[in-house]
Amino acid sequence: MLVRTRSRFVMLIRTKISGDASVILTTARSPDADCVPAIEIMQQQTIILTICLSSILFVSAAVFADENEFFEKKIRPVLVERCFKCHSEQADKVKGGLLLDSRDASRRGGDSGAAVVPGDLDASLLLSALRYESFEMPPDGKLPDAVIAAFETWIKQGAHDPRDAPTGEAAAAEINWEEARRFWAFQLPTLHALPIDVSVETIRRPLDAFVVSRLNDSKLTPNPEASRNVLIRRVTFDLIGLPPTPEEVKSFVEDKAPDAFERLVERLLASPQYGERWSRTWLDLARYAEDQAHIVGNNTALCYPNAYLYRDWVINAFNKDLPYDQFVRQQLAADLVNPDDKASHIALGFIGLGPKYYRRSDIEVMAEEWEDRVDTVARGLLGLTIACARCHDHKYDPIPTEDYYSLAGIFASTEMFNRPLDAQREREKDGRAKKAEDAVHIVRDTKLQDLNVFIRGDVKKKGQVAKRRFPRILCSTESLSLAFEKGSGRLELADSIATRDNSLTARVIVNRVWGQLFGEPIVGTPSNFGSLGERPTHPDLLDDLSVRFMNSGWSLKWLQREIVLSATYRQSSDIDSAKQDIDPANRLLWRMNRRRLSVEAWRDALLSVGDRLAFQLGGPSIDPQAPDERRRTAYSRISRLELDAMLALFDFPDPNVHSPKRNETTTPLQKLFVLNSPFMVRQAEAFARRVTEAEASDTDRISLAYKIALGRSPSADEREIGLTFLDGCDEAEEETRWVQYAQIVLASNEMFMLD
Repeated sequence: MLVRTRSRFVMLIRTKISGDASVILTTARSPDADCVPAIEIMQQQTIILTICLSSILFVSAAVFADENEFFEKKIRPVLVERCFKCHSEQADKVKGGLLLDSRDASRRGGDSGAAVVPGDLDASLLLSALRYESFEMPPDGKLPDAVIAAFETWIKQGAHDPRDAPTGEAAAAEINWEEARRFWAFQLPTLHALPIDVSVETIRRPLDAFVVSRLNDSKLTPNPEASRNVLIRRVTFDLIGLPPTPEEVKSFVEDKAPDAFERLVERLLASPQYGERWSRTWLDLARYAEDQAHIVGNNTALCYPNAYLYRDWVINAFNKDLPYDQFVRQQLAADLVNPDDKASHIALGFIGLGPKYYRRSDIEVMAEEWEDRVDTVARGLLGLTIACARCHDHKYDPIPTEDYYSLAGIFASTEMFNRPLDAQREREKDGRAKKAEDAVHIVRDTKLQDLNVFIRGDVKKKGQVAKRRFPRILCSTESLSLAFEKGSGRLELADSIATRDNSLTARVIVNRVWGQLFGEPIVGTPSNFGSLGERPTHPDLLDDLSVRFMNSGWSLKWLQREIVLSATYRQSSDIDSAKQDIDPANRLLWRMNRRRLSVEAWRDALLSVGDRLAFQLGGPSIDPQAPDERRRTAYSRISRLELDAMLALFDFPDPNVHSPKRNETTTPLQKLFVLNSPFMVRQAEAFARRVTEAEASDTDRISLAYKIALGRSPSADEREIGLTFLDGCDEAEEETRWVQYAQIVLASNEMFMLD
């Protein structure tokens, strides 16, 4: 499409983000024509801008967010199992002068040079040996490609190695359990008296007192409350994942009643869209997906055609405000908690939809599945990296290898099971459905077994039997210290997790909810509360809020209400340079963090501003990139084999593994998608049609466009720039020009950010 431009005129359309980068559109007169392709110029200018930004801001999406976890799960076990026989201080004869049992020794190398050079694949002789390019290590057979790829990733990302001394094969020192339980995370949370060094004017909820007290210690003061336009946009996105309508903004801004914000929060918490927004947070933790990462050909035997039923269960559970302790118990043991309530058994998709593999009679394959279940439960519900103890006692936390196999035995006594959907199939001879289109994908108890400890993770080397039970470090009461003997142990596991006697369960979920609402959790490593995890910035606040959460019936809506009604949550995100100098990372919460929308909230907002969003709850999955698809992004089909390109482009997590929080990247491809994708063009067309049909003049249309998309009125400069862009087109060009303008607004940074 061609648009006329004025002689030598350069127009910049900027969407201000308080000093952050702006999306810039430049149109200029072509030296040899009166018209230029506006979209083409927009693409060129945006590409240049985003490439410049990307050189500064691009953050690689790591395979694992935690470098220690990656090393412990992917690197150390291989070194111990396949390398230490010849290359450790415990070896009968060290070959080639090379030791690999400590960080310094690995980097120093042996007779031929450095074995590991962080960031340099070519110089790392260990890698060339694993590839069989020079030496051939291990000599008894080349390692699988996936293992070699893990070493490549490890070295490329800096070869993080927490070892500071040789590992060797010596037995681990006996754990001092009394001393270990003094660690903050293993002590039961308690209520705390509110600090007295705070003024009443700064307090709306008890949590504010703890925040302000920390600020006082650093001679900082909290920011003033954000404007009403900002508040309603912030809380509406946070609670239901959608932007407020212009009518909702106007009503709230004009409502001068003292309880206006409280009533707004209650309306949002009661909205059916609340469950759709918050379900995705849980599904990230549950590594929800609808297929496997290793499907061969047209074989769909390892697909989950009705996985969406579990997603629907999670959405409904959030909307009903199912108490969190019951929420957890049902996902681990609904069939044992409510054996006659078949509908509740869908909750077992938490376990039943996990990765599963071919060669299911192979114990090595099954061991991988058991590790997935242990890891998802331990990190997701307890914030502990128990799976790191599969091959050896945990190097940092009081978790012996026996504890890992005690949990793995629970899942070894559980089998994945596709229960028929209808009563007719339930009555069939063997109780199995004829077609996968099955069934609900859940689990049931199978042959009960206590596993032997696999020495160094090798299934062929069996050590002592590990009775099914709860990790010893968490057994603060007699009820948690007994062996699990009721079936597989899933019910006892559920009861041991979803109890006040567990020091971690409430803390972990409170920390996750806090992180969703503030952009940063109180414990910066939300799935690792162990010794290598970050310490809480506000420990008394976390404990106090956790206890009050349990006292309030484990209600997530209570927790979210308590947080968003606080003065801390209502602060503006304005940056004060003096405060910034004292606390540049805002760890003390003197302001609200400016946040980027998730891909789900962003896509849903695009549909909403074009008045195209469908509000159908539940149902089968969708293709989020389809131009005419109107359902919310929460219903996207999630593939472990090939994640949807749009979701992957905008930092959707890897569904093969538990995901504690989203990575954030800024890339040129993201802006190219915004400019070129049929989905974006369709939203721009709908948005343009909405504003042009609602208002007659360009001035009023521009004002409405800003109110719909950004929740505010345009500034005088923004209005003038828009009028200049739209000026001078004839009736035939008007529709095209407005679609272009609409796409500019949708492409803005402000559309992607939450203030």
